[in-house]
Amino acid sequence: MNTEPAQPDDEYLIRPDPHDPRLTERVKGVDQTGAAIETAVTVERALTMFLNSQEIVTAMTINDHPEYLALGYLLNQNMLKPDDVVTGVDYDEELSVVVVRTKRKTNYEKKLKKKVQTSGCAQGTVFGDLMEALEGVTLPQAELRTSWLYTLTHKINTTPSLYLEAGAIHGCVLAVKDRPLVYMEDVGRHNAVDKIAGWMFKHQVPAADKIFYTTGRLTSEMVIKTVRMGIPILISRSGFTAWGVELARKANLTLIGRARGKRFIALAGEDRIVFDQDLAYVEEESAKHRRKAAVHDE
Repeated sequence: MNTEPAQPDDEYLIRPDPHDPRLTERVKGVDQTGAAIETAVTVERALTMFLNSQEIVTAMTINDHPEYLALGYLLNQNMLKPDDVVTGVDYDEELSVVVVRTKRKTNYEKKLKKKVQTSGCAQGTVFGDLMEALEGVTLPQAELRTSWLYTLTHKINTTPSLYLEAGAIHGCVLAVKDRPLVYMEDVGRHNAVDKIAGWMFKHQVPAADKIFYTTGRLTSEMVIKTVRMGIPILISRSGFTAWGVELARKANLTLIGRARGKRFIALAGEDRIVFDQDLAYVEEESAKHRRKAAVHDE
């Protein structure tokens, strides 16, 4: 059943709030000339996640959506199943603990001993048996019109965000056609992905017609998580890793990187792309909204 909330055409369902006082702090220092300055810095906090009575992990996060983060993390680690009945998600702000409770009994003691460390700013982890969970996954047929891609990336890059306010953060966006739906940010791109996965699970949002956008690199973990969510198209403004490309090709995931201004590169699933946009009418990315990866191939 599709219970995706209704959305006005010009509004996100969830978007960053760069003015949330919990998410940034003002810090004094000096610049390259020695002049006194004051700047905003992103705040990170420890959040411990439990599945029923078992402690699973402690993650560093901006902690704006702890319930979605916990649900998405457990889903993407293959510890919470898509058909599991969640009986409760309890968050204790004082203890910085979130507990996901399920009708099914769980015990992941052995799995917790079998972790594989993955690349990424926040050092995400992925369990060794996740590759097995991808076996037999068939991504739905879909299309990506280049007119949607250019409109979507422009909307995302000009949306007020913690990145533009304070930096030191990654963003991920769930979209349909050229409409961004949910925009999550966090100190690690893995957390941002997991929060979107948790939101989709909570609201029973279908994945077949969705597009996933990230500011981070297209690594093996980004590909695995996108495929596990059932989303057929993954776009990034950053570059690729070889294993990320290999896995995307095996899963028939459309993989697009270095999407900035008029440019992009597709290295997997190119058959989904419909080239309907006249590039003469596409603007280059403005310096104001250019991110750290923007000069990768200048």
